[in-house]
Amino acid sequence: MKVILNQDVAGLGEEGDIKEVAGGYARNYLLPKNFALPYTKQNLTRLETRRAAIESRKEEKRREAMSIKERLEGEELVFAMPAGDSGKLFGSVNNAMVVQELEKRGYSIEKKRIEVPEHNIRMIGNYTVKVRLYGNEEAQLNVLVEAAEEK
Repeated sequence: MKVILNQDVAGLGEEGDIKEVAGGYARNYLLPKNFALPYTKQNLTRLETRRAAIESRKEEKRREAMSIKERLEGEELVFAMPAGDSGKLFGSVNNAMVVQELEKRGYSIEKKRIEVPEHNIRMIGNYTVKVRLYGNEEAQLNVLVEAAEEK
């Protein structure tokens, strides 16, 4: 079934894209939640009238992603975690912890957009974490994990 996307849908496409999807997916998910419209001549005409506004929103998202990328790549997150003598952490650093630290610094990034190496960090050291932004843009975030001082 062909549909016209009303908004960005993760894993499917962006607003204004025309996609071929399974009939049940369209009927049971995309159409009831108003994520998409059926592909008809009338809806296609409506899409063409909104095309300029859609393109300007996409361009704004790209500019915002580039701005966030530049700022993120200048950041370094430091986590002080309890660790053993061998450098193995008692616990781990995961994407939820990275999100919390970024929120303290004024960033609003979804947890699922952060890719921690091997899903979590279990040793002391320097790591590079990928942050997926808009489209194919990715930022490389430096993370330093060090042993917490014992009291």
